Parts: sequence; C-alpha cells; structure tokens
Amino acid sequence: MLAFDPGDAGYLRELSEFVAVPSVSRDASGDTMLVAARWLAGQLAFASGRVTGTDGHPVVRGEWLGADGAPTILVYGHYDVQPTGDLAEWITPPFELHADGDIIRGRGSSDDKGPVYIVLKTAQAFLAQEGCLPLNVKFLFEGEEEIGSPHLPAFVSAHAAELAADLVISADGAMWRPDEPSLSLASKGLVTMDITVEGANGDLHSGRYGGTVANPLHALSEILASLHRPDGTVAVDGFYDGVPALSAQRRREIAAVPFDDEEYLTHLGLREAHGEAGFSTLERLWERPTLEINGVSGGGKYTVIPHAAVAHVSCRLVPGQDPDQVIDAIVAHVGALTVPGVHAAVNADEARVPAYTIAADHPAIRAAAAALEEVYPGEQVLLACIAGTLPATDLFERVLGAKTLFFSFSTADEKLHAPNEFLRIRRLREGMRAWEHLWRLLGSGTHRLRPVLADGGRPEDD
Repeated sequence: MLAFDPGDAGYLRELSEFVAVPSVSRDASGDTMLVAARWLAGQLAFASGRVTGTDGHPVVRGEWLGADGAPTILVYGHYDVQPTGDLAEWITPPFELHADGDIIRGRGSSDDKGPVYIVLKTAQAFLAQEGCLPLNVKFLFEGEEEIGSPHLPAFVSAHAAELAADLVISADGAMWRPDEPSLSLASKGLVTMDITVEGANGDLHSGRYGGTVANPLHALSEILASLHRPDGTVAVDGFYDGVPALSAQRRREIAAVPFDDEEYLTHLGLREAHGEAGFSTLERLWERPTLEINGVSGGGKYTVIPHAAVAHVSCRLVPGQDPDQVIDAIVAHVGALTVPGVHAAVNADEARVPAYTIAADHPAIRAAAAALEEVYPGEQVLLACIAGTLPATDLFERVLGAKTLFFSFSTADEKLHAPNEFLRIRRLREGMRAWEHLWRLLGSGTHRLRPVLADGGRPEDD
C-alpha cells in the first residue's frame, strides 16, 4: 500500500498553484491557458509531460509505458474552468484556494483541477515508492472541456494511434452524493442553440412607436412558452423520437435508490418539483431528456422596443436520441409558428454530443466498484447516471474504440459551475487510495479489459 505524503497541508499548497491560474477557456488569454498547461506538464515530468498545440487551447500529454504485458489506460481530464459568475457572491476570491473547515474553496477545485491533481499524486507516489506503475498509462488533459471540446475531435483523430488504449478513465464526472461511493453508467448528450427574433432595423422609443410594431421580446416569449406543455413535457414534435420507454425493472431500481424529494427541494430553496409528467424526480434526472431555456437577452431597463431578442437553449439527451434530429425538430417547431411582424430563426451551435453509456457488468465498472469498496468498507457502491455531459466520451469510443470509466472524486453538490465551488479535503486522500487500488486491480488482470484467445494471445497480437 502506498504512503501518500506530504500531508494535506502540502497537497493544498501545491494544488493552490494550479487553482490560482484563471484558466477560463471561454475568455482567458492564450498566455493564461498556457501557464495552466505548463503547470500540468511539469507535474507529468515522470511521463515526458509536454504541452501540444491544437487549433484552440493546447492539450497536455504524457505516457509511462513500462509495464510489459499489462493493459494500457488513457487518463483524461481538463484544466480549463468555468467563468466565475458574480464575484460579489463569492465568499473568498475564486482563484485563491481557501481551506474552510473540511472543504477547500476555489474555481476548479472540484471541476476538474482537484480530481486531476489526485491522479497525478497517485502516479508520482507509485514511481517514488515502487519504481513503476502497475499498468501502462497515457495522459491527455485538455483546455476546452467547458466550451464543448471544439478542437479535441480533430486532435484525437490525428493522434489516434498514439492515444490508443484498452480503457479511458476520466478524472471528470462527479460522484452522486458525498455520503456514499458511486459510479456513473451514463452521461447525457447535449445540443445547444440560440433562438433569435428580429423586428425593426433598430431599437425604437417605446412611447413613439409602442403599440404600432411587433416587439421581439414579446414574440420570443411566445415561442419559448410553446416549447413545453403545462405538465412539463416538451411540446416539440419529434423531440422524444428514439427515447426508449422506461422499463418496470429500471423504475424499480431507481425507486430503490435512497432519495428524499423534500430534502432535495429544501437544499435548492424550493417548495415543489416541476418537470415531465409521469416521472419521479430521480427518473427525470437520470433517464429523461430535457429542454431548458438558459438565458434571454434583448433591450434593457430603459424605455425601448428592442430590435432583436435572443434566447439561449440547451437540450440534454438520453440514449436513443440523435442530436441532429433533435435540432431539426426544434427548427421545424419554431418555423411552423406564426409570429406576425418579426423574423424568428434557430442557430444551432456546432458541438453536438450524443448520450454515453457503459454496461454495469463491464470489467472496468467491476474493478472500480471493488476499488471503492476497499476505500469505503461496508458501503454499497451506487450505480448512478450523470445528468451533465462529457463530450469526450463519445469521441473516445468512436475514434479509439475504448469505453470511458468515470472515476472522479468530485461530488455533484460542490457548486460546480457556480460561485463558491468547493472540494471536500478528505476526497484527496480517498481518491488517491482508490486510484491506487483501481490501477492495481486492472494491472493484475483480475478484471480483464481485453479478451484472451484460445492460444493465450490477444486479438491485437495477431
């Protein structure tokens, strides 16, 4: 068993250097992103860590391939972070890591710098104490996950042979709850778009022109209201195409998961749930697709009729849905509406991610569950789903032919993407211990990732 040093204080000092880099991929300078990438490459010195350019922000790569005959895994994570949001809502500066009781607070501490740091320390401890890793490990950390990984597909496709692995293990993708270990069997897909409504050729004085021309904000409000029925179901024809019915068995499995609706709502400051009719809260989170309005803009707090109004819309998809068909359905829905005096259009973003799944009996899931049981004795490992989206999973399966195991020690309640993001300090050591057990199990062949032929060889050996 590895000894993890230099203790929590030492880990926090080092992690604070990483968090201090404001690597907001949406609007940070190239120089800022490069600082974060170089910090990671320095931590990967044992694996020939290096910064490699893409058409966007760079990736960080490394590999340690000294375990002859053992499986090869690709560890994935990201060093970019979300914008801070309203700085006034932060208790402490977002890019200064602060310890507060049993948590550390700072942007990226939970998503995804803290979980990436856990993997780095695990690998370094193996090499320092045993001189080797129990399996072959490649590393790929990107700087654009928070903006949909727009340049990762081209990079992975161009370097597929170099990145080839038996399994991808993602340091991204939070556990379900802090009081029980969990693994995720699925993540939702994603499409995003703008619905734009245009009226006059410029903003108009609301007194001089009011009541004589169509108001794009009024028209946009009608369009957005048409996207859902009063019972919460999506009213777009074709939106649910391909979505399988929720089986009685699956409903029983979800119902068996301890979940308190009242506690869930109280934590959010709400009194009642709302969503697609006929499904429980947990069924909606894990099994059902969604269409959400994320923001509306146009005009302002002054007496004007805006010439344009825009709504930002996102859809989280489940297995069976085709991202392109979902977009086409929304385009057709908006195009069929009669909105006098304005022009409405749907402009879909390029990134389109299908839902991802891994079987509950996959060897990686069995190994990961065994590793978590070692770290959390007596606890049953919950098999959950991620309601968010990890764009790289579908990419790795299509291009590398490798499944992705989510193995993050972030937790879903740690204010990811919001002010005051935090990570539980105990997760650092728990995560290192779990990654150690997982790597030992995968390296030992106890949970075989590749089929063995009758002659004892492997398919790729032919």
